[in-house]
Amino acid sequence: MFLYIVIALIVFLLVIIIKNIRIVPQSQAFIIERLGGYLTTWGVGLHVKVPIIDRIANKVSLKERVLDFQPQPVITKDNVTMMIDTVIYFQITDPKLYTYGVENPMNAIENLSATTLRNIIGELELDGTLTSRDVINTRMRSILDEATDPWGIKVNRVEVKNIIPPSTIQEAMEKQMRAERERRESILIAEGQKQSAILVAEGKKAAMILEAEAEKESAIRKAEGEAEAILAVQTATAEGLARIKAVQPDDGLIRLRSLEALEKVADGQSTKLIIPSDLQGLAGMAATVAEVLKK
Repeated sequence: MFLYIVIALIVFLLVIIIKNIRIVPQSQAFIIERLGGYLTTWGVGLHVKVPIIDRIANKVSLKERVLDFQPQPVITKDNVTMMIDTVIYFQITDPKLYTYGVENPMNAIENLSATTLRNIIGELELDGTLTSRDVINTRMRSILDEATDPWGIKVNRVEVKNIIPPSTIQEAMEKQMRAERERRESILIAEGQKQSAILVAEGKKAAMILEAEAEKESAIRKAEGEAEAILAVQTATAEGLARIKAVQPDDGLIRLRSLEALEKVADGQSTKLIIPSDLQGLAGMAATVAEVLKK
């Protein structure tokens, strides 16, 4: 009987020990309290707590989290009410401060981001709000990170997700954008027509220049041809004269050539015929030539 009691006690102790063994997974931390007070923070690994007097007060995830809040109504410096929703990326760096620093940390971050956003937008006008997302993101991250540091929370990034202005403002913006697009379209059309006119004028100018150069080249070639023809005629004439001079013709040959030239003139269509004054001498020369030919 005693043996059964001992075995039962051993089994009971083993069950208690096993139930008080905890394995902390990666990216998590356990907050341990002893008799209601903070004792320690368990990291990754195997841990055993004392039964009854120790308890796990909180299990904290150390991963980066994302909070996507509902759109918040804000008023700009020029009294325009718009809806803005933000996204916050944060990470718990101190599980102890996160557990004991503030009641309901998520609700605290949401309220803090809403009030911070209203303060920042209240210093900007409508146009500045629509074009200054980076400024808003940077200022909100800096303010929230400083405010949440005592809670063991590190704010890594803040992004403005949507900015929704009133419907009347949206209509005015659409009209302005439409007018701007029409203006740009008109400018592009005018630029295109200008470029087209310039190209046409340049084409005509180039064609006229090419035509003038062609006419100039043709005139030069024609003049060069005429000059070469004149030079050839003069060269031939000079060579003929040189040959005649080389053979030293007598008066009879000269007169014979004169008769041949006269014959050609007579065969032509000329209406006038000039008879040389020494016609008798030419006749005598002709008789002499005839005698020579008979021999």
